Amino acid sequence: MNNSFLDNWRKRRREPPTAVTPEGEADGEAGAADWEGVAALLAECELLRSQAEAAGVELDDSAGSLEALDQLLPRWRDDEETVSWLGNDAGLYLGTVVVRTVPGAAWSIRPGDRPVVRLGTGREIDVVADGQAWAATGLPELSQVYAEVSET
Repeated sequence: MNNSFLDNWRKRRREPPTAVTPEGEADGEAGAADWEGVAALLAECELLRSQAEAAGVELDDSAGSLEALDQLLPRWRDDEETVSWLGNDAGLYLGTVVVRTVPGAAWSIRPGDRPVVRLGTGREIDVVADGQAWAATGLPELSQVYAEVSET
């Protein structure tokens, strides 16, 4: 995944932090304010939000909104490019919900600029891969991924 905002951010830093907690605490040398900005960018999910709004679904960063997304008719599956972008957004939204609601969960950037969610147990969830699979096939359901993650 190519995220130009991360490229620009890394140009200003020698070594980026590896994670941010829901409380805004950052690992590494960069400050919490930098990670708050990265988390805000990851939470934007413009295409997903516009699709949800058009369908009357409110994305309020709750587990309930993930259930509502699972119920959307997948009209986007006819357009391969939309599937890719929407899947990326769905994964980032899933990650945003997890980071904001599951204690100890935090964003982490893997090599290659791939955002994942790191749980308090140390387990990493590739939410973007889950979102892309959901957009393409409907499985795994976003609410099911959330349920499994929130139980650990």
